[in-house]
Amino acid sequence: MNRDRAVDALRAYAIGGVVLGHWLVTGLVLNGDGGLHQASPLTALPDLAPVTWVLQTLGLFFFTAGFGSTRSLARYPGSPGGWLAGRLRRLLLPMVALLGVGAAVLLAATVVGTSDDTLAVALRLAVSPLWFLLPLVILVAVTGPLRAAVRRWGVARCGIPAVAVVAVADLAVRLLPAGVDLPPVTVLAAWAVPYLLGVAHADGRLEGRRAGGALAAGGAVALAALLALGYPVSAVGVPGAGVSNLNPPSLLIVALAVTQVGLGLLARPALHRLLTRPLPGRAVTAVNRSAVRIYLWHQPVLVAVTALTARGGLTLPGLHTTPDGPGWVLARFCWLPLLAAVLVTIVRTGRPVARLQPGGGGVADRSAECVPSTPQVYDHRRSGPPDLQEVIAVRDSDPPSRGRADGQPR
Repeated sequence: MNRDRAVDALRAYAIGGVVLGHWLVTGLVLNGDGGLHQASPLTALPDLAPVTWVLQTLGLFFFTAGFGSTRSLARYPGSPGGWLAGRLRRLLLPMVALLGVGAAVLLAATVVGTSDDTLAVALRLAVSPLWFLLPLVILVAVTGPLRAAVRRWGVARCGIPAVAVVAVADLAVRLLPAGVDLPPVTVLAAWAVPYLLGVAHADGRLEGRRAGGALAAGGAVALAALLALGYPVSAVGVPGAGVSNLNPPSLLIVALAVTQVGLGLLARPALHRLLTRPLPGRAVTAVNRSAVRIYLWHQPVLVAVTALTARGGLTLPGLHTTPDGPGWVLARFCWLPLLAAVLVTIVRTGRPVARLQPGGGGVADRSAECVPSTPQVYDHRRSGPPDLQEVIAVRDSDPPSRGRADGQPR
């Protein structure tokens, strides 16, 4: 199973950053009537905005998606249509499961008399992670043409039009009157940049420290320039802020994604050494096996734990209180192990049973990124030098055949 373990580590880090970031910046405050409303600690603690650069890792997520899709398509033995159908099935089936379970839970919550505020927050947080499916599905569908374009024109020439679209949209947001909605073109254009970098890396075009250093340095310079031009510091939306870097994605998000990809490429040797250890290797494998389910379920887990503990009548610090200071952040860190345990339980419960491929091969439900190569079979009648000897495979439990094999030339 030919997998790039460094890219697996980057994917695990990207998923972990998104989950941890959402759990830390999403405050659910308990009202006097027992309902919940959403708040953000970044409103009261703006000095924490630079931390979002470490936790906003969607750029790495799209980079690893581009890498995995390109590798998978190149190794798929069938038609591109069959490959795409399988890839989309792995993306969309967890979403269907989430919507089905979520609908049942919301119906049960309505029957038991849950407040409208809590239901609205639960619905918004459960559905909000689904936005990524639209740009990801489109980019996966055009992986073949993107790979051909990168081979013909290079990744820089392919990425410049996407960056230009984001720049024009940023300029329009600042020039047009408030309240004018623009088409969400930057949602696709912005995330196409790290996806293209993943396509190029899978094709062997971004190898070595020079490529990683160039991306990291170029992205860092772009970040500094954009901050000097007045872009918000936070890489996620802040309630009450006039402009958001994430909704829709701005040039700062693109520059941050390029910087993270460059740093990830520079860290490849260290990641390979780290994954030779048993515990990190198993953790990365587990996260990659359930990456989409982890992403889809982490916000519903936060809402469920908060709502269920609120029914006990206690206002728990870091879970039901207003995120208005460092104390709330410390208290929220204390709740992270419980949230992680619930998320792991749900993900393991909803994971499909592994099906062995015919002939005792690998697991059929694994990602197509690790499709094994076709075995090479020697045929003495058609190929090979004349001095090759026949290989006889025997069972240890068959002494007569083992004796015959011992008499053959080695």
